[in-house]
Amino acid sequence: MQIALMAETEGRIAEAERLYADSLQAVEIEHANTAAALAAKASFAGFLSRHGQGDRAMAMYGEVIASAEQLPGAMASVRGLLRPYFRLLGQRTATDPTAIARMFAASQVLLRPGIAQTQALLARELSGGDDEASTLFRQNIKLTREIAVTQGEVKRMTDIPNPDEKAALATAKARLARLGRDQTALGAQLSKFPRYRVLAPQTMQVDELQKALRPGDGYFKVTLVGQDVYAMFITRDVAKAWRVDITTKQLEDMVAAIRDSVVKVENGQVATYPFDVVLARRLYTTVFGPVDAELHKVTNFVFEPDGPLLQLPANLLPVEQAGVDAYLTRLKAPKADEFDFRGIAWLGRDRDVSTVVSPRSFVDGRDVASSKGTKGYLGLGENARPALNPLFVPPPAMSDSCAWPLANWNNPISSSELILASSIIGEDKSTVITGGQFSDSTVDGLGNLSDYRIIHFATHGLVTAPRPECPARPALLTSFGGGTSDGLLSFKEIFDLKLDADVVILSACDTAGMATVGATREAGITTGGNFALDGLVRAFVGAGARTVIASHWPVPDDFNATKRLITGLFTAPPGTPMATAMRNAQVGLMDDPNTSHPYYWAAFAIVGDGERALLPVQSQGAAVKTTH
Repeated sequence: MQIALMAETEGRIAEAERLYADSLQAVEIEHANTAAALAAKASFAGFLSRHGQGDRAMAMYGEVIASAEQLPGAMASVRGLLRPYFRLLGQRTATDPTAIARMFAASQVLLRPGIAQTQALLARELSGGDDEASTLFRQNIKLTREIAVTQGEVKRMTDIPNPDEKAALATAKARLARLGRDQTALGAQLSKFPRYRVLAPQTMQVDELQKALRPGDGYFKVTLVGQDVYAMFITRDVAKAWRVDITTKQLEDMVAAIRDSVVKVENGQVATYPFDVVLARRLYTTVFGPVDAELHKVTNFVFEPDGPLLQLPANLLPVEQAGVDAYLTRLKAPKADEFDFRGIAWLGRDRDVSTVVSPRSFVDGRDVASSKGTKGYLGLGENARPALNPLFVPPPAMSDSCAWPLANWNNPISSSELILASSIIGEDKSTVITGGQFSDSTVDGLGNLSDYRIIHFATHGLVTAPRPECPARPALLTSFGGGTSDGLLSFKEIFDLKLDADVVILSACDTAGMATVGATREAGITTGGNFALDGLVRAFVGAGARTVIASHWPVPDDFNATKRLITGLFTAPPGTPMATAMRNAQVGLMDDPNTSHPYYWAAFAIVGDGERALLPVQSQGAAVKTTH
């Protein structure tokens, strides 16, 4: 292949094509159904696309995508080779529906690094367990390996025919068919377990997603391929795809600037500046502009972000210019209030907004039955502060050079919203656990977690890394318990929890998005938000949560903003979709001059199908068990 690259560089195109073909054949014979084989085929397809053989390249890329779905983790090594494929597709999506379908399929196996890393860690966690799901998962891994080996044998004997191997070829084909049937049956068994579903590399076709969408639904998917940005918009009747007129770097800079105008941490203090509504409007027109007319018809907006867009809630983007112009005009008046954003037509004002991590997870979440839990609510938070305990001895885990400093435990989030939520629900089986009882060991030891329909964490989310040389290990901060407790509920520990919850609420700073930009830059981390969404949220879904509500930044207490959001969420009439209940509460804050800045109302993101109902408990005034 290296010789082929040299020949291509020197203009010997015919020779280069022959060498690419030879290299592909050699790899496929010796390493069939491996990431190396996919990379070789993608490299050959890239060559063809560069030299006027687009149709042939498209066919070869299609084979790469189809094979990648059956090889979990393989796309991590091929991702960087697919840019020519997306460019070919992008040139055809305006006139060719099959190009849209191909882009949609390819985008689902094009795992971003955060997902690939998370999937690998969660797969190791599942394979190391001792329950039924882990046993079946290990059997599936073994079957996958046997299938890959057998496919390689069949490929070798087919490409290099040998009369003496005719019987062996027939035997290998029969074995391959039997292994395929066994894997299909095993997959059906595994699909019952949420921990496997969150790992399963199952893609879906555009028409399959369209059948799952309801009237008023609009699914918007963003995919980054190198410096290229692609968008797809799908409703029951419409499917569009296009290349966005912006680079990944430009998108990163734009999102960072908008987030800085929402909230920044300066010298350890949260600072809020006038929201950059002009830049937010520009981001909307740049990314969503090609389907602006269709978006105005959508009542339920389902957003699958990628890259920097994971770090910004879509509901704070202005969908109309008139409100922005009116705001700029008001600023010209003497003593104008630059924090008063009433009158802006936010994307989240007139439509429900949900965030999802993949089309399959969205559809599966829509189909899963509601929780069978008999208890209404479990609230956990307000960790104990080690600094207040003179007898506290740091556990051995704190001696790790990559451990978080103890100072992180000295600023707990108030449990007031937990008490508020439990009092609103009012069920006598509601429980609130705070202070020293709220430890990772306590949570791990709770044997009745699956009894709760709503689980609410009010604590800090640590999503970056203590220092640049340390890996990002997203976790929720807890009190220190006994034994091996490290005061953190890691996403691997979350993955092992046995939940049956309609919703898990993470009212913790930056669990949905990037850590505050300043903190992230100081840590030398650029993908914290990606990892947080891909790690913490996927872990909770794998543990058995249907939906996760997470916050993009520290939720403010000023003007009772958080209290009003929580109250609106939990007092909505029975059967009200979560996204609708949240939006109605947010609209009240949007229309208040004190809280119209997005900092006060836009933090919470519903990850999953926001049209699921929270199903609040009807009984009122019952006792709430509280453990501190």
